[in-house]
Amino acid sequence: MELLTNFPLWASLAAIFFAQFVKVPIQYIATRKIDWSLLTSTGGMPSSHSAAVTALATGVALQTGLDSAVFAVAAVFAIITMFDASGVRRQAGEQAIVLNQLVADFGRFAQEAKGWQAKPEKEKQKELKELLGHKPIEVFFGGLTGVLLTLFLHYFL
Repeated sequence: MELLTNFPLWASLAAIFFAQFVKVPIQYIATRKIDWSLLTSTGGMPSSHSAAVTALATGVALQTGLDSAVFAVAAVFAIITMFDASGVRRQAGEQAIVLNQLVADFGRFAQEAKGWQAKPEKEKQKELKELLGHKPIEVFFGGLTGVLLTLFLHYFL
């Protein structure tokens, strides 16, 4: 199959871009703040990882059937990816929150105890990335996004 006609590949890439783009208006609805950094960020609603792997598995299923070995590989890959997004990576994000709080507390203590030199805040503290993983609902909607977008692309384009 040629690269330009590889439907599962293009469906997966479309799902990634769609999920990343839709994070901005969803975040705006939730917080009334526009955050364009979400376009290139991990985490958030919906999970672009989940959208990509479910789009891939759905595209493979549409092309090769549910009984193919390739679909089995894509489905297991999707399950592992979604499990990781909501499990290990989510816990890493939770730990980053605690570590960032410790760094902030230490910074305040040092400032009060020693009369911290006047420095820009960005030089004093580099925060760890807290938005690494996904809540189960974000993974669910990411997966749903991938399936629905792929079905739309397959049947209407």
